[in-house]
Amino acid sequence: MQNALRNSYIKYGLIILLSLALIMFTQIIKHLKNPESMAVTGMTITGLIVLWFFSMIGIFISEKLKTCSITFLKEFPVLGWVSITSLVMCLISDFFVQAIQAVDFLSITTPILTFAGISVANRLVDLKNTSWKVAIVAVFVFSGTYIGSALVAEIGLLLAGK
Repeated sequence: MQNALRNSYIKYGLIILLSLALIMFTQIIKHLKNPESMAVTGMTITGLIVLWFFSMIGIFISEKLKTCSITFLKEFPVLGWVSITSLVMCLISDFFVQAIQAVDFLSITTPILTFAGISVANRLVDLKNTSWKVAIVAVFVFSGTYIGSALVAEIGLLLAGK
């Protein structure tokens, strides 16, 4: 059992490390395309290490609390533990805030959206088992989101005088 748990921690650590490598790659490419954007510095690498560390602590807490008798703690998502860990650590030391600020936000979102797309693509077989009505609802949700976003943008531009 201990060996399987250690292997799962290694697997999670490597997956997060791959994500951080993609974040660094994205930030480098963004800086090459636009030299005015954030460059990759030593603090950027430190920020990525800090993000990896916080993620691993959150995973460790989540795994340890799966044996807890309190249902709420047992079922609390890993993302929640990572967020709480990050919040507490950033409140304790300003160093963590400065390190994470050196990582460009848009460089973080690109790999995350890629992973989300891959996970959805892997579940397309499950989608065919759902009702055709889901497709109609999805079209209305996407259309409503697009129209709502466009309206908010137009109102913002109108208020800004542009």
